Amino acid sequence: MDTLLGHLARWKPFTAIVVGDFMLDQMLYGDAERLAADAPVPILRVRRAENRAGGAANLCLDLAAMKGRVLAFGVVGEDGDAGQLKRELETQGVDVSGIVTDAERPTTVKRYMIGLASQRHPQKMFRVDHESREPLSDEVVEEMLARFESALAGADVVCIEDYNKGVCSEALCQGVIRLAKKAGKPVLVDPAMLSSYAKYTGATAITPNRNEAEIATTMPTAPDADTRVNGQVSARLLEQLACEAVVLTLDRHGALLHRRGSEPIGVPTVAREVYDVTGAGDMMLAGLAAAKANGMGWLDAVRFANAAAGLEVEVFGVMPIPLERIHHSLMMQHSGSAGKVRDAEQLRVEAASRRQQGQRIVFTNGCFDVVHSGHVKLIEQASKLGDFLVVAINADASVSRLKGPGRPVNNQDDRARVLGAFESVGAVVVFEEDTPERLLEMLRPDVLVKGGDYSREGVVGGDFVESYGGRVVLIPPVEGVSTTKTIEKMGG
Repeated sequence: MDTLLGHLARWKPFTAIVVGDFMLDQMLYGDAERLAADAPVPILRVRRAENRAGGAANLCLDLAAMKGRVLAFGVVGEDGDAGQLKRELETQGVDVSGIVTDAERPTTVKRYMIGLASQRHPQKMFRVDHESREPLSDEVVEEMLARFESALAGADVVCIEDYNKGVCSEALCQGVIRLAKKAGKPVLVDPAMLSSYAKYTGATAITPNRNEAEIATTMPTAPDADTRVNGQVSARLLEQLACEAVVLTLDRHGALLHRRGSEPIGVPTVAREVYDVTGAGDMMLAGLAAAKANGMGWLDAVRFANAAAGLEVEVFGVMPIPLERIHHSLMMQHSGSAGKVRDAEQLRVEAASRRQQGQRIVFTNGCFDVVHSGHVKLIEQASKLGDFLVVAINADASVSRLKGPGRPVNNQDDRARVLGAFESVGAVVVFEEDTPERLLEMLRPDVLVKGGDYSREGVVGGDFVESYGGRVVLIPPVEGVSTTKTIEKMGG
């Protein structure tokens, strides 16, 4: 895990090419409160509709959320849905110049009917598909490969996302793999549910789920994630496809990684509350591709992809998971029982993740040597100014420099532990300097809070916070209460 977190700390933007079945998902949301009078079917009273990128287009958005520059290569029809799909991609910075228009087929559209019963969670009721599964013509394949080849030099990784809608024919897949291998680019494949994977032969890696692997190999997988049994399935795929690695995804059991010339390895995942598995396969492929583009080994790449896919199943529908949120999830897994205490880098990642989710960051700092009612008031009121409260405390050496000999009364570990026990405190961080300016520049909080007798002009970092639109809030002290007076009463 340490090597994985090290890679994430050094993460760099990358370029990915996505080839596959591009779709437009149309979501119709409404209330499903009664049955029709003429048939025992629910009635959906539509309240709103939205369009989303689906299939290989969703993979593009997943990669973009992981800091990727993404080039899309697929086929759409000569219709209004094609324009809508391209707009959904372009708004997220995806290059759609590789998408070919074929007047002989429609843009693939999946229309979902989503009911909200008794004001509870939305549930998919029905889906209507508009599509053609006819193979592409030779002319369209040639045009796609020509565009692909011209873009290949600038790519770090190539993804094939196959939903068996006719685009990923054997001619196209083999052409993509051949050109990519010639250019030295890895090709990762999320396969369709097919009885033969011959068209993927020569790819760098393939990522079937257990059902897909069973159909392609006619071999059973183990429901309890037995590595020996599942390793026989992945070994068959390695032999058939001459690929470098097979990543067999196993639902709640995580994944199995099998590299050529090595024994299979089970890679467990964190147990999560599964809401909707839609998009988990796309996210797994995106995570692997982004990780390999950043130079990760296969084991760390699977760990990263596992974490990304796990976060995806916790949300309804398909939703790109930002890199910062994945990084934060892995960081929290690694820190284990550390509670709310963070180092500066951990806090930077967590703040970025929470900001991606629309949360407001509140920051306050001080020695907090002997916690008293004034501190309690400060923390309680500060927590109400946003969604996530960071309390930064001076390290022991800093407290001694500021307060003199004999201070602090409590060491920094004890002070951090006490503050972390407050329910309203999100995180505690210790800083070595005498002022928190470096932390403020790193975190850029939405609100900076100070208590006691400070004036606005005396708040360190106040001008900086206000320079980017943040605000400074002063909390009046509790009359007659301070750490110094508390220590004096104790006879210290």
